Amino acid sequence: METILSNDIISIWGMNILTALLIIVVGRIAIKWVMRLLGGVMRRSGIDSILINFISSVVNAVLLLFIFIAALDKLGVDTTSLVALLGAAGLAVGLALQGSLQNFAAGVMMIIFRPFTEGDFIEAGGVSGTVKSISIFNTILRTVDNREIIVPNGQIYSDAITNFSACDTRRVDLVFGIGYDDDMLAAKKIMEDIVANHELVLADPAPKVAVSELADSSVNFTVRPWVNSSDYWAVKSELIEQIKLTFDANDISIPYPQMDVHLDK
Repeated sequence: METILSNDIISIWGMNILTALLIIVVGRIAIKWVMRLLGGVMRRSGIDSILINFISSVVNAVLLLFIFIAALDKLGVDTTSLVALLGAAGLAVGLALQGSLQNFAAGVMMIIFRPFTEGDFIEAGGVSGTVKSISIFNTILRTVDNREIIVPNGQIYSDAITNFSACDTRRVDLVFGIGYDDDMLAAKKIMEDIVANHELVLADPAPKVAVSELADSSVNFTVRPWVNSSDYWAVKSELIEQIKLTFDANDISIPYPQMDVHLDK
């Protein structure tokens, strides 16, 4: 009788083990099929490859966990306690990683809405530089002096983002002051000619040179040419240099701040 019971128990356990192994094998095959289907759908939807890889990893891990729990349940393990334990562990990890979860959420939002892409020059999170890479948790910027800065996505997304590369053209805003005794019309003509003859300045929109302010020590002009975004810094520095040298050659002064003091005897 005991032998028959032992054989029955072995047979039942053997069937349960085989069923659990079958659940794992079939489940893994099904997961691969689901992952291929999910990846194809996301790629056709135009979702960023970084987000596709991350979502695929999370879904794959969750499905594997379900298969593992189903296999344990078939073996007679009390999975209710296991699920409760996993839930408590997940809550504890979530509370411990609040900052990382904030960076993750910000990374997902940036990848979906694309306020900037790799290669753009941006100012965000208190730093500026060219975007080298965007990941789920942080963004890597390369500064103009060739330093690499790793910025948490939460810091970037919670701040104002200035994308200097978003548009093909930019306006260069310059201010030049001349003395009150200088020839204002001659100075204006000099600046207009220099701007109009610069090969990198765009004809459309037309550049503007105008008096902007009668300041305490100078008559100020605003010089506003339009350029391609990639030429911004070169044009700005060249215009400043050319206008200053031409002013010097034509005896037009750029006055220092000054104050007239009248003594009452």
